[in-house]
Amino acid sequence: MRTNVFRLGDEIAAAIEAQTPVVAMESTIYSAFGLPDPANREALARCEAAIRAAGAVPAMTAVIDGVSVVGVASGNETERVLAGTTKIAARDLGHAHATGLDIGVTTVSASVTLAARAGVAVFATGGIGGVHRDVAQTGDISHDLLAIARHRVVTVSAGAKAFLDLGRTLEEFETLGVPVVGWNTDRFPAFYTRDSGHPVTMTVQTGAEVASILAANRELGHPGGVLVANPLPEADELDAVRIDAAIADALADAERQGARGPGVTPAVLGAIAAATEGDSVPANLALAESNARVAAEIAVAVADV
Repeated sequence: MRTNVFRLGDEIAAAIEAQTPVVAMESTIYSAFGLPDPANREALARCEAAIRAAGAVPAMTAVIDGVSVVGVASGNETERVLAGTTKIAARDLGHAHATGLDIGVTTVSASVTLAARAGVAVFATGGIGGVHRDVAQTGDISHDLLAIARHRVVTVSAGAKAFLDLGRTLEEFETLGVPVVGWNTDRFPAFYTRDSGHPVTMTVQTGAEVASILAANRELGHPGGVLVANPLPEADELDAVRIDAAIADALADAERQGARGPGVTPAVLGAIAAATEGDSVPANLALAESNARVAAEIAVAVADV
């Protein structure tokens, strides 16, 4: 029986020992599931640089040779992860270990789970999953929501993926008791656009405010994490009408092809990239970097509480 289930990268182990702020990062966004090469490499470089510039240490998560890792090492390990072709959610971590999976790129749910296991309080991603538009027929709700509700980790994202039912996603967060706070906004972003049309009832302006929320929830016994909704930079926002049309066409294509669950995301993202003539890639890069920067500010503040 395999016994090595989890490990910290050397830099992350040292950072945690020294109480240096750490920001966990998923690996799906940096793989072919998220961005095409070489944009994925640029995204990783920009996100890691933003985190380090703010005084924190980046810790990409993945499964490597059956072991769940927080802090993928640069060089060969990173290259293997960037080329990974198996997506791992939280529910898959045990099976990946039992079968000795060579490389698994982690989704939001897996990354939040591993961050909590490592004692890392802040996690940066692009956009989270949520409630799918056909939920009445399929019951399709991403485990990302439950993972955020279950683990005391701050997740920073540019809202949820735009092809989801964002209103129902916010309702599900309310049901789960997850604070959804807007980063200098009272509107919930929709990944490629800054305003989904749905409000958020809580706003923050600084990392210190988020750290205070987390600390107060811990003191009061309120379980789980916090979602920080950070709109992508205004200069990189895409046209909402164009995006909505691309999403409608992509969802119709996915339905004709019988795509369900995890298979929908790459199909829709690819269609959006084609419909926007590649403009979605720079937007992805900008929002990922912005989320990394905000997450690092929060991590530094959490370390000071």
